[in-house]
Amino acid sequence: MIEKHRVLLTVNGRECEGHAEARTHLGDFLRQELGLTGTHIGCEHGVCGACTVIVNGIAVRSCLMLAVQANNAKVETVEGLASNGELHPLQKAFSRHHALQCGFCTPGVLMTLKAYLSQHPDACEASLKAAVAGHICRCTGYETILDAALEAAREMRLEV
Repeated sequence: MIEKHRVLLTVNGRECEGHAEARTHLGDFLRQELGLTGTHIGCEHGVCGACTVIVNGIAVRSCLMLAVQANNAKVETVEGLASNGELHPLQKAFSRHHALQCGFCTPGVLMTLKAYLSQHPDACEASLKAAVAGHICRCTGYETILDAALEAAREMRLEV
């Protein structure tokens, strides 16, 4: 029998507990143990970015981080973007600009942009391009993603 380790996390502001084998990736733990299926596992090599979540304020590929490494961490997933039934400015802008097509990569892109904009609220188009450069999307061509990110950045600055 393979040993499972207790993993305590604060996910989207809620304390969560589960058990994981030492080799279980954070993305699989979030999906299978905690039932948070918004995080999508794509390439499993950290290349596509679909599995990006925020751990202690930093965007990370959840396929490259083990669940046990995230023990006692603060994790944010796409399920936590909306607050009190209100979509996050990024989600609203993505909808307005049709920046999501099939939606597979969208949660990872949203989480990358949330983390980036929290550190760089005055981001310009060039810096946002660099921020999402590590994501592979076969549907949008990235222009609508950048348009949405720029609009959301403006809105988020106004909210502060």
